[in-house]
Amino acid sequence: MRLICVGDVVSSAGVSVLERTLPRLRREYRADVVIVNGENSADGNGITERSYSAVMAAGADVVTGGNHSFQRRGAERLHDEQKRLIRPANLRGCTAGRGELILDTGRSRLRIVSLLGSLFMKDADNPFEYAERLESGVITVIDFHAEATSEKRALGFFLDGKAALVYGTHTHVQTCDAQILPQGTGYITDIGMTGVKNSVIGKTTEGCVHNFRYPEQKVRVSDASGEGILCGIFAEIDDKSGKCVAIERVCVDNAAAV
Repeated sequence: MRLICVGDVVSSAGVSVLERTLPRLRREYRADVVIVNGENSADGNGITERSYSAVMAAGADVVTGGNHSFQRRGAERLHDEQKRLIRPANLRGCTAGRGELILDTGRSRLRIVSLLGSLFMKDADNPFEYAERLESGVITVIDFHAEATSEKRALGFFLDGKAALVYGTHTHVQTCDAQILPQGTGYITDIGMTGVKNSVIGKTTEGCVHNFRYPEQKVRVSDASGEGILCGIFAEIDDKSGKCVAIERVCVDNAAAV
């Protein structure tokens, strides 16, 4: 099984990059399944019916979420209605939507799980407790939407040999530690962002610099515009063993003028 996992799509600029880039990537890598993090695909933040539909039309099979999954009005209904959209399974007290789904690829069954980190994040139950309860016998891929690199690394080793692939999202900066862990789990701390390259995690540099420089005089920051970048990973999973046999970073620079 061949997978492409795309990092946090930020605003309509990120959606534009995805639309122009993902179809070619899917052909080049001969991907069976494409998973895209879309929790910030709407302008401003969050996800809307319009941004979700655009991400799916660009070539996603599953859209994962994060701490902004329910930021926008109508998000609960959207998650209830759209079976290919998942929110963090360990989001405390959440009853809307679902935190995982199983795809039948024809040759095997693939379980995709969205989890939220517990360090420096709000409203997350312990992700390790949820991961411990995952049933065996199904090829499992986890999008771990977390702030702390240590927590991401720890979950990767905790699930080594149990999950086929554990990858991080949320920090929007691609890390260089893609590897296959000792027991056969593919891992990377963060797959990066899809959006405007010369930005601060998708937002305008001027506003973000101002807010860090003058925290007592914060201004509202807006979505950036400019040259685009798409970040993610390609991974290959052995259908019989359920182990990762290849993982590599994907980074399409100057992906589109947006």
